[in-house]
Amino acid sequence: METIFSGIQPSGIPTIGNYIGAMQQFINLQDDYNCFFCIVDEHAITVPQDRLKLREQTLGLAALYVAIGLNPEKATIFIQSEVAAHAEAAWMVQCNTTIGELERMTQFKDKSQKNNQSGISAALLTYPPLMVADIILYNANLVPVGEDQKQHLELTRDFVDRFNSRYGTPDQPILTKPEVKIPKQGARIMSLQDPTSKMSKSDTNAKGFISMLDEPNVIRKKIKSAVTDSSGVIEYDVENKPGISNLLTIFSAMTGQPIADLVERYKDSGYGTFKTDLGEAVVAVLEPIQTRYQELLKSEELQNILDKGAIDANKVAKKTLQKMRNGMGLGRKGRLSQ
Repeated sequence: METIFSGIQPSGIPTIGNYIGAMQQFINLQDDYNCFFCIVDEHAITVPQDRLKLREQTLGLAALYVAIGLNPEKATIFIQSEVAAHAEAAWMVQCNTTIGELERMTQFKDKSQKNNQSGISAALLTYPPLMVADIILYNANLVPVGEDQKQHLELTRDFVDRFNSRYGTPDQPILTKPEVKIPKQGARIMSLQDPTSKMSKSDTNAKGFISMLDEPNVIRKKIKSAVTDSSGVIEYDVENKPGISNLLTIFSAMTGQPIADLVERYKDSGYGTFKTDLGEAVVAVLEPIQTRYQELLKSEELQNILDKGAIDANKVAKKTLQKMRNGMGLGRKGRLSQ
């Protein structure tokens, strides 16, 4: 069975864009793959964090993972900082990665240009090696990511080739080279207020995104106020009608109905009717998730799931880490390796 790794930062409550673009796919993946779902709290501290808020968001994200339908009996759900191998493996990755490679990362270039370099954390440059470590420790064959993360996957693939060439043999590679897995539909949900921009929880206009924990009436109002166009004709045309096309994508992703069927169903309806039905469809998906989320936060069940996840993740990660240590000549082979 092939292995999948996916990590999400605990940087706030995910939007339906995150849900449709990544989280929704996880439910089906766990039936066919050996899945590791990680809350990457060490990535979150590349910028200053309030410790209490970070822990709250970490537990909240773990609860959402389970609430959307992930089964801890099928998948490993864990917190990154509870597996020490991530930090050690990241150092080994850094020692086999050039500064030039890291400086070419688009996110580093964008953020460093926006800020005075003397005032940004060194982790902004070096966090991609930690991302590489996250993936290689679990021998991931596939990594489901959005288009904006493909560059980091290429860095991972290049690193695996380099590491295996330097420290392994053609017959016995040390690390597994992953492939990128991008969902075909729903991978990019746009802002409800600016359908030419990606939906983001950091949007200054709260009407632009729907949080996974938004109350039902808030969801309905946000969809009612979503930007469309003046024609009133429901058709899928991203270039000329980005607003209604975005809503059709959301409707399709939330209900499983093909976009073409939705267009046919609402061809004689106005935007008002369409938006009302879309609002109810989104609420129908999110309400049960929200109920389960609250149950998990109030019980010991979530803690037990994360305890088990940490134990299982550590077992796998330690084995890969020891192979990397042996390959690089670190420590005493076979001694004190745990």
